[in-house]
Amino acid sequence: MSELYPLKFKTIFKEKLWGGQKIKTILGKDFGDLENCGETWELSGVSGNVSIVENGAFAGKSLTELVKEQRGSLVGEKIYEQFGYEFPLLIKYIDAAEDLSVQVHPNDELARARHNCAGKSEMWYIIQADDDASLINGFVKDTDKVEYLDYFQSGKIMELLHSENVKEGDVYYLPAGRVHTIGKGLFIAEIQQTSDITYRIYDFDRIDKEGNKRELHTELALDALDYSRPDQLRSEYLQIPNQINGIVSTPYFTTNKIISDKKIEINRSDLDCFKIYIGVGGSGSIAGETIQLGEVILIPAAMNSYQIEPDGKLELLETYIEL
Repeated sequence: MSELYPLKFKTIFKEKLWGGQKIKTILGKDFGDLENCGETWELSGVSGNVSIVENGAFAGKSLTELVKEQRGSLVGEKIYEQFGYEFPLLIKYIDAAEDLSVQVHPNDELARARHNCAGKSEMWYIIQADDDASLINGFVKDTDKVEYLDYFQSGKIMELLHSENVKEGDVYYLPAGRVHTIGKGLFIAEIQQTSDITYRIYDFDRIDKEGNKRELHTELALDALDYSRPDQLRSEYLQIPNQINGIVSTPYFTTNKIISDKKIEINRSDLDCFKIYIGVGGSGSIAGETIQLGEVILIPAAMNSYQIEPDGKLELLETYIEL
């Protein structure tokens, strides 16, 4: 059996009604004959969209195949016990040339009951923002199902939603149940639970290529929504060079920011989990494998000690699960 090593995966490109060209212009990725690319799925265990290894001895194998073969050595013993063959996180880059729909994701309990899958809590890291770009994050006040439906049915739902302008480097954690929208002009890295369940609440009356409006999930959303005003909106964090700066710590994933302009020694011997590194600026290498903006590397759980080495300057998100 081949020894585990830092893994890269083939990009999965997704054309979207709201997608743009930044996957090509910012990341330098060719999405072929697609008119646009709204999302790239860089690391996915979602059924029907499972990532394929691109580098090294395991090239051509799917992520699911690799988990079945390597088990705890790849993902961590506790992670394997809890999630089995399904890889628990999904990593994306998202280009919103237009506003995404106003939407909500169910939590684990509701998603398992309705869809037999995990819920979807997620976080966004803003890589690039056009002037005056904004997003929607939660309600402007505590509300309830009755008041929400009144706003919705009277066509005033946007008045109930909190919107704010954003800039490069901003981070938002959106637990399942939080109403939200990625706004026009935002280019982000997203870390989320392995789930593709979205309830669309409002879609700005847009039509698709066939002239049809997209389906809304009004009734499904009612029991999924958290009607309270969020206590925390933007996640504040330090950006101290050459050390690990914590950003988000949740039951679903922990994420840190690393800004490196010199070699960093990483020791994760106390962590029984894979480590994912997401390129959000510059270039360099991790455990000898090159990485740059737009790339993702999966470090197996069995690899505890390695080096991060910048080529000038390297900016990374580091994410894993602490059980």
